[in-house]
Amino acid sequence: MTASRARTPRVVRPAVLWAALLTGVLTAILLRGGLGINLLLITIPAAAAAAIAALDHGRRLRPWSVVWAVAGLTLLLIPALRDAWWPSFLAVAAAAFLGSLALHGGRNWPSVLLGGVGLWFAPVPAIGWALRGMRERAGRSRSRLLPMLKTAGVTAALLVVFGALFAGADAAFADLLAGAMPDVTVTDAPLRVLLLVVGTLFALSAAWTAAAPRRWDRIEVKPGRSRRRAEWALPLVVLAALFAAFNAVQLAVLFGGYEKVLATTGLTYAEYARQGFWQLLVVTLLTVVVIGLASRWAPRDTDRDRVLVRSVLGTICVLALIVVASALRRMDLYVDAYGLTRLRISVAGMELWLGLLIVLIMAAGVLGARWLPRAVAVSAAASVLVFGLVSPDALIADQQVSRFASTGKIDLAYLRNLSADAVPELDRLPEPQRSCALEKIVKHLRGDTTEAWYTTSLGEVRARSLLDGRPPRDIRPCDAAGLEGYYDEWRDPSLP
Repeated sequence: MTASRARTPRVVRPAVLWAALLTGVLTAILLRGGLGINLLLITIPAAAAAAIAALDHGRRLRPWSVVWAVAGLTLLLIPALRDAWWPSFLAVAAAAFLGSLALHGGRNWPSVLLGGVGLWFAPVPAIGWALRGMRERAGRSRSRLLPMLKTAGVTAALLVVFGALFAGADAAFADLLAGAMPDVTVTDAPLRVLLLVVGTLFALSAAWTAAAPRRWDRIEVKPGRSRRRAEWALPLVVLAALFAAFNAVQLAVLFGGYEKVLATTGLTYAEYARQGFWQLLVVTLLTVVVIGLASRWAPRDTDRDRVLVRSVLGTICVLALIVVASALRRMDLYVDAYGLTRLRISVAGMELWLGLLIVLIMAAGVLGARWLPRAVAVSAAASVLVFGLVSPDALIADQQVSRFASTGKIDLAYLRNLSADAVPELDRLPEPQRSCALEKIVKHLRGDTTEAWYTTSLGEVRARSLLDGRPPRDIRPCDAAGLEGYYDEWRDPSLP
């Protein structure tokens, strides 16, 4: 397969260089010390550099590019809302994918998949583009360079002198400046320089890609060789029959009760739930792969062929949705037995998205598949956004606390390792369980007293406010009555 090469962009505009430099400066100033609203603040001038470069090269603003860009910027709000690192990591990774996709564009599978990672191939040509532009601009405006440097020096001197005087005249203003400005030390300088370079290079790469995107949508993918009807239909019909048999057993268990199954198999309630979920997750993944391969190889030369393809694949999709429901039900049973954890909520979310993906594939079989690549990307981005907004750590804490209230079982050792997002839910526990669960979170928050406003999440702010009003007991709460050892016996040793 081949793709059209990126065109050679014109000389870079000064506005692009200044926006890239501003991105680098903000990266060096704001990115040290954690993630929060700083990621969004850093991305804005980089997006401006890309927009200027795109307009300078005559690229039109397309609706889907706006969708990808807005979705990517929205995902960058998750680190500002949540203290937990794992939803933030997913959000940042998805935002990087969508940002690259917004710069490249495209509507088919190669352009969506490759366009989402195409930005990683841009730094080297972007550096050459910027250097050529600076050499040409320097030759044209050498006489103006010295006055510009003088102006910048005078401005910096005025800010330093008058800022110091105002800080000395008013303690409140001094505190405001101290909170707004980063704490830069000599040992910190190399890292700041590295961040400056990385931020500038990121903005230049975005601008170069916007000016000269690789046209991945022009990749020519040869269609798969059609198989004879028996070659593809017979295996899929047998697979559908296997799905139907499995789902019949699941429905029998659902209506006949678990007691009979447990008595027959000799498994415990939790063992039965745990036994099947992971296998069913793999089944769902493989089903999507099988459907994709069958869609590529199945013949569609006649109306009869097309009806057969839709009937067989549609049947498998419907049966696969029942498998998804069965997997989620088993996870629900397992959570009832042992409580919710990060791994369990993550794989349940993955299973839900796979179910949505199967629904989209079914819709594509009826309406046509041209829109499917973009719909899959939108569904993935929306799932990551919802996952971050619902605050997984808070959900885990809420489920564990509610379970403790009804059964007396709780995993304090696990809850102690959650983020500050869980504090409002953990605060509902009685003492001494409350102080035990909050002990490590409080130590973490007290250790981050120097954290700047742009690296502080809303989850941390809410936790600090709540704990300031009702701090944990200043004792060793987890040693009281052997709490930690007692509640550890309810953990399932086979899963995290």
